Amino acid sequence: MSYKRAFVLIAFLMFIGATKAQQSCSQANELTYNVEMQTTVSTGDNNPLWLNANKYGLSSTKNDNGYIRYGVFRPLIGDSIHKFSIGYGLDIATAYNFTSAMIIQQAFMECKWLHGVLTIGSKQQPMELKNNELSSGSQTLGINARPIPQVRIALPDYLNIPGTHGWLGIKGHIAFGKTTDGKWQEDVAGKDQKYTSNTLYHSKAGYIQIGREDKSRFSVELGLEMACIFGGTSYNIFDTEGNKITTLKNKVNYWNAFIPGEGKDGSEKGVLSNAEGDHLGSYLLRINWKNNDWKISAYADHFFEDQSGMFFLDYDGYGSGKNWNTKEKNRYVLYYLKDILLGWELQLPKNRYVSNIVCEYLCTKYQSGPIYHDRSETVSDHIGGDDNYYNHSVYTGWQHWGQVIGNPLYRSPIYNKDGYIGVEDNRFIAWHFGFSGDPYRNLHYRVFLTTQKGWGTYSVLYTDIKRNTSMLIEATYKFPDCIARINTQNWSVRGAFALDKGSLLGNNTGFQFTIIKNGILSNRKSRK
Repeated sequence: MSYKRAFVLIAFLMFIGATKAQQSCSQANELTYNVEMQTTVSTGDNNPLWLNANKYGLSSTKNDNGYIRYGVFRPLIGDSIHKFSIGYGLDIATAYNFTSAMIIQQAFMECKWLHGVLTIGSKQQPMELKNNELSSGSQTLGINARPIPQVRIALPDYLNIPGTHGWLGIKGHIAFGKTTDGKWQEDVAGKDQKYTSNTLYHSKAGYIQIGREDKSRFSVELGLEMACIFGGTSYNIFDTEGNKITTLKNKVNYWNAFIPGEGKDGSEKGVLSNAEGDHLGSYLLRINWKNNDWKISAYADHFFEDQSGMFFLDYDGYGSGKNWNTKEKNRYVLYYLKDILLGWELQLPKNRYVSNIVCEYLCTKYQSGPIYHDRSETVSDHIGGDDNYYNHSVYTGWQHWGQVIGNPLYRSPIYNKDGYIGVEDNRFIAWHFGFSGDPYRNLHYRVFLTTQKGWGTYSVLYTDIKRNTSMLIEATYKFPDCIARINTQNWSVRGAFALDKGSLLGNNTGFQFTIIKNGILSNRKSRK
């Protein structure tokens, strides 16, 4: 039996099994299931951007691809009556023309006590302070790559600070985990290109909300997201002198991952003296104004790879000669705030034709300037430019399974044809528009239009500016519970058309079709 025939047979059996599941009114502690079958057909150099991006890595750049997905979940109870609750989920996909044929998309257990949640395993985590359906994506903690297995402690919802009467709230998380794409990197990179294995992952974030939407129309949200890739083993890299190092086992220091500290990227003395691991992050801001019938928001996301982008100020007052590493002068380098994602969102809940509108502008050209020079015994000047977003000298950068973990307008390594696992286009300017609505009962749609101009990277500039326009039209229809005496409860279909035009991603056109079935596997009745 061919692989594609087996794929269709498994899909049929899964859907038959799903339709026999018990149906009843949904309750918070019920065991639910979700089954999806998706197929994508496209022409061109790649699958169109918006048929691939922001799908938590369950996607492909190949022209013809598809998957069958089956998930079972028990959600946490979120009310104030239950101080302790347990949830779990298993989400598996069988795919063709993906980076792997069998994908464990989610496998997690979590428990909630009071306001805190502990999650162990891989789980899809949504973006914060952005519209997850319409935004182009967050620059640090996005929804574009496969979930990384981790241990995560979080306050998922704003917790009111005592004494502020609800006018001040905080939320956030701390997580440590391990990437799972080491074997894939080795297969793609081969003997010549850089790759890493057994790398560790750390992320943390904190958010503050000022204002009460139930009492005041105005509210402000501030956030700081930071992340790090560290540890593991790097292959086919170069030291600061340009000498090739075949293998470099990186140190594991959880404290320096949590609080970025000076150290050695490698185990060999003096090989690459810098902060341990690949550190990055974002400053977030969102301002909301809510009226009775609408809500308007403006938000910003400033990404940084090091101190020059994080503090906009760097020390450059070292002495000369024997004092090349001694701070002698009161001299600093000032960097500008040029790289930023700016967004606007308008929510019109009573307008069923267009209920949400998002507009975003993203600039990443500056990167603290084109020149980088770290102090040395011969030249003590320190200029921290060429931040090279999402890339790193030792690690393969801010990616997982070939997809960038942040915003997909940074062209993911999975698009590269030469085995290089890095972002080849990280200096660009882009405009992104999206809107959605529910014009008819059970029908939901969304539309994207994205334009982009790319300059490559500082080290590898394009000869000519590369441009790209991407579009998406997607509609989802949820069937009524019964059609012509046929049970169609909890069945949905989704169709999407997308295209790319330009030299940045190529000229691509594609269609995507998804069938979705969800329901309840068990109904726990209360005991008398």
